[in-house]
Amino acid sequence: MYLTDEEKRILDGERGEGGRKAMELLVALGKTFDAEKLIPVTRTHVALSGQEGDTYWCELLVNGGATCKVPPSTNPSWDVENLTKLYEVTPEERELGVRTIDVYRRIGAKLTFNCAPGLGSNAPLFGEHVAFSESSATPYVNAVLGARSNRESSVSALAAAVIGKTPLYGFHLPQNRHGEFFVSVDAELNEPYDWGLLGYYVGRFAGSRIPVLSFRNLPRKPRPEEFLYFGAEAATSGAVAMYHFAGITPEAPTIEAAFGNKRIPEAELTVRSDDLAEQEATLSVANASGAINLVMLGCPQYSYDQLLETERLMEGRSVHSETAFWILTSVDTAELAARSGMRGRLEALGVRLAVDTCIDEPCWKSFEGGLGVTDSPKCAYYRERRGQPFVIRRLSECVNAAIRGKV
Repeated sequence: MYLTDEEKRILDGERGEGGRKAMELLVALGKTFDAEKLIPVTRTHVALSGQEGDTYWCELLVNGGATCKVPPSTNPSWDVENLTKLYEVTPEERELGVRTIDVYRRIGAKLTFNCAPGLGSNAPLFGEHVAFSESSATPYVNAVLGARSNRESSVSALAAAVIGKTPLYGFHLPQNRHGEFFVSVDAELNEPYDWGLLGYYVGRFAGSRIPVLSFRNLPRKPRPEEFLYFGAEAATSGAVAMYHFAGITPEAPTIEAAFGNKRIPEAELTVRSDDLAEQEATLSVANASGAINLVMLGCPQYSYDQLLETERLMEGRSVHSETAFWILTSVDTAELAARSGMRGRLEALGVRLAVDTCIDEPCWKSFEGGLGVTDSPKCAYYRERRGQPFVIRRLSECVNAAIRGKV
């Protein structure tokens, strides 16, 4: 692996111990994947988890004198200031949350705390070389925006942010961005929820391959939130970091182009509405019904349009007294909702917004043991690991469950 004289000096510690460690990781990653060299990146995004490993790595770098050459946007941790007033956490959990926020501030990150940077806070242009972690962000910037990023870990993305470079391998090379798995879709797709189910179904079969989807009778092109939900769920059931929608996404003007102008293979998978209905049934906890203690939306974080749709579906009705209804969103979206008056109207009905916060955080442990409802298989996946079973339903049914207090 070729290193410039400057890169060698950083590896030798010229920019301090933090810079050396970051460069050491990038070189090891490059050698692992037979990268020819390092290339500059114009943007970075770090999926900080608010968990010990990621926070420790950031502390290791910043205490060694490192700062970010390409300041990254960041995933949510959790709103330590406000959620601890509502829900009990241990002193150790609170301390880790405070440490996480502090150390990413010190290293020079942009504290966006948003898991959907491609929708606004950090959206690269076509052809930009970037280093993005976060399982829903990477497929979005690769497939929808046409930028180039590997499926980085939070550790490698932060190293790229410090050095301003990443190894040249994988999706940074044009020949590695072609389709590998052909999918024919003849299913009804009306809202983000449907696209999420489709992504989860396709990801199961795609694994880490790049799927190319050809649609029959698609009434309109997908909206940004629908692209986002597809990628998030395909990266949950599988390891999809890029996909092509024939005639829709920028590197797939035709099916032939999506496969690198090679012979189009036979469809390896056909998806119909019945398949998505069956997928929905298998995702939810078997035979789950009865009282619920939580409706959680916003994995990935909700957009302004999704908040509007939630308010429309509420129709002025109130959330059941025994049910908490939380929507996770970005601070930008929450501020716009507050300015427009929508946040106040939602809160008057019992629908609360959580900013800077991920579903996979200790502040939600008070709900563990009870039954929850969500529109996101990814949310259910993470929450069920922490001890809360979930029923997965589309947004309108989540709203009705919140009002009734049961499913």
